[in-house]
Amino acid sequence: MAGKAQVDGRLSNLEGTLARILDQRKQRSKLRVLKSSSLNATDFSSNDFLSLSTNNEFRKDFLHELKAHVLPVGSTGSRLLDGNSKYAEQLEQTIADFHGSENALLVGSGFDANVSIFTCLPQPEDIIIYDELIHASVHDGMRATRASTLLAFKHNCVTDFRKQLTSCLPLVNRQSVFVAVESVYSMDGDLAPMAEMVAIMKELVPSGDCHLIVDEAHATGLYGHRGRG
Repeated sequence: MAGKAQVDGRLSNLEGTLARILDQRKQRSKLRVLKSSSLNATDFSSNDFLSLSTNNEFRKDFLHELKAHVLPVGSTGSRLLDGNSKYAEQLEQTIADFHGSENALLVGSGFDANVSIFTCLPQPEDIIIYDELIHASVHDGMRATRASTLLAFKHNCVTDFRKQLTSCLPLVNRQSVFVAVESVYSMDGDLAPMAEMVAIMKELVPSGDCHLIVDEAHATGLYGHRGRG
């Protein structure tokens, strides 16, 4: 961003407002600054749970892939325009096969995935029931969702989940219900009682109009057979 910050020695309204906000954050010890981390530092704060960013075998495999395939070094555009490739499609199929799924879709990040899912899938008048400790990216998606009803249930509480789903049953014949959980919650590391939740969904909504959306960001590679989550 470039522009003239001051007029006749006076901060503009925008500059003054930002300066006050930054000063308030500094006073609360919440002003953060960019810094570089040493390669030898111990990492307690990033999302690199499997240490893939510093794994030599992963690095070798990555470089081998670059040499083995003639790939552009940029997407050139969105995949819907001219950025798609056979390599991307093959990777999606590999991911789908790994998870025993019909299909897979590559996105830029887990944040992008959650925002896209909850923005696009629920239609007007649909219902979203979500764990109260669901990830912030799901909340970002729900802020832009077309669903008309958002209901939180107590964290990992199947009793409260049953209560919330039961309250929606009069609408289920006409609308869809989406249930949002994380298989492994990032902050506490506890596991969602998904087997019990699925049993309740099948019991109360045997039509199949209740859909479970599971964020596996913190389970893939760590839990399940061969790390399938």
